[in-house]
Amino acid sequence: DITNITLPENLKEIARRAFYNCESLTKITIPNQVTKIGYKAFEGCESLTSIAIPRSVTNIGSYAFSGCANLANITIPELVTKISSKAFGNCSSLMDITIPEAVTTVGYEAFYGCSGLTSIRIPDNVTSIGSNPFVGCEKLELTISQNNVSFVVIDGILYDKALSRLIYVSESV
Repeated sequence: DITNITLPENLKEIARRAFYNCESLTKITIPNQVTKIGYKAFEGCESLTSIAIPRSVTNIGSYAFSGCANLANITIPELVTKISSKAFGNCSSLMDITIPEAVTTVGYEAFYGCSGLTSIRIPDNVTSIGSNPFVGCEKLELTISQNNVSFVVIDGILYDKALSRLIYVSESV
């Protein structure tokens, strides 16, 4: 029945499953001291439409926002270095997202089932992408930074630079 939460200013971490399946949660205010959003912290918060992740956050755990079907607006802070596995899985209302320059790793199925996602840019610093990061993103237009030498897109298929590892195949291929 929780719909609105303001967390205390001295909070440093949102631990694993802290708000797991809080289906009625529509608004949460996260203080600027938080550095970590744990495993499945907001998984299943279906009514959450937007969230402001503080700039202090450096770690977004696996499944952190998975199943937040109405989450349409989220900004990943500039200090985040890794987008964990299935962090935004099944966020079907998410339309566009910017991956910050500090990110070096995108986990497997990080954006799985984000059917509303239309654009994403992979910055230069990303050197590791897990398997199937965009499965179920039928509208997605993928952009890889010009200077990025780690990945290649050929006819909608994402490979590593050596063309020895297939990472993602668009549903439209």
